[in-house]
Amino acid sequence: MNKYPIPLVPGPVAIPQPVLDAYHANYGSPDLEESFFQLYSRCEKGLQTMLGTVNQVTIQSGEGMLALWGALKSVLAPKDRVLAVGTGLFGYGFADMARQVGAEVEVVEFEYDQIVDPQKVREAARKFHPHLVSMVHCETPSGTLNPLHEVGQICREVDALYYVDFVASAGGTPVDVDKNHIDLGLLGSQKVLSLMPDLAMVSVSPRAWDACKRVAYTGYDALLPWQTAVADQYMPYTHNWQAIAGLEATLTLLQNEGYETVYQRHSKVAAYCRQRFQAMNIALFPADEAFSAPTVTAALVPDGWTWQKLDSRLRSRGVVVGGNYGKLAGHVFRVGHMGNQARMNLLHQGMDILETLLG
Repeated sequence: MNKYPIPLVPGPVAIPQPVLDAYHANYGSPDLEESFFQLYSRCEKGLQTMLGTVNQVTIQSGEGMLALWGALKSVLAPKDRVLAVGTGLFGYGFADMARQVGAEVEVVEFEYDQIVDPQKVREAARKFHPHLVSMVHCETPSGTLNPLHEVGQICREVDALYYVDFVASAGGTPVDVDKNHIDLGLLGSQKVLSLMPDLAMVSVSPRAWDACKRVAYTGYDALLPWQTAVADQYMPYTHNWQAIAGLEATLTLLQNEGYETVYQRHSKVAAYCRQRFQAMNIALFPADEAFSAPTVTAALVPDGWTWQKLDSRLRSRGVVVGGNYGKLAGHVFRVGHMGNQARMNLLHQGMDILETLLG
């Protein structure tokens, strides 16, 4: 189906009507109009507020992976050392990405149902002396949320850049970029921001800009040209005015609701989702609720069901949730309650239908 009656996928999420309306307009050329640069600047300020930072936030045209790859390639030279914190699919994936750009990589390994143990990271960092430490805040395949602050402190202790993927968490829970010493904070538009998958955003600290200048990477996804793009009114390429207009619309919705209220909404919906699973005797993943994210809930496929059968039966009733990847594929499924989908009525509908199917 191309339209989900009860959308509970962990991204791309359902787009609210005011955001869709912002896309449906014929704008001028972003290369030529002062009003576009003013719009971009307003969005950057809105993102700074949401992320808790005074650092520049680049807003690039492309899906969220553009932020992940572009930031990595912009600050790493061949043979630079990367310490990858692996608590799930994407955490381990960063290690593979860093190897692709020629870095020397060491992984601090954790199971997929665990979160980071900072002391283990500290010991590895002191031995390895990395240029960069990578970590995922919300591991969507596992439904886990890593603590940010202690690893940020470790990065300062060993003088490493702190590279954090908060694609599936920022806007649904505090990320506090500056308090947590995050040098490169990575964000995509299709999760909590509830936009189309067409923007990639990166908060960039002064330390990270220095690394960009040292590496001098010049590809399409390079960060360095964005340091002066607004001041010079010269973007690295023709930007997506519709997407930036949509971004302003969604930031306005969040700001009007108030971020504390937004965070409480996500926490309440996540707790409700977990409670309903437990009442249906569906085992949570991870089993320890203290590790669970407020934007996505993962659970084991119920006994007597396959993922394919469960997905098919839910779809027949209009409910669409997420499957999984890698070693969790076929075993763990996910409910995405982030952004516009973090609504109690939506979860009520979805959980009621699931309970009926399970009989």
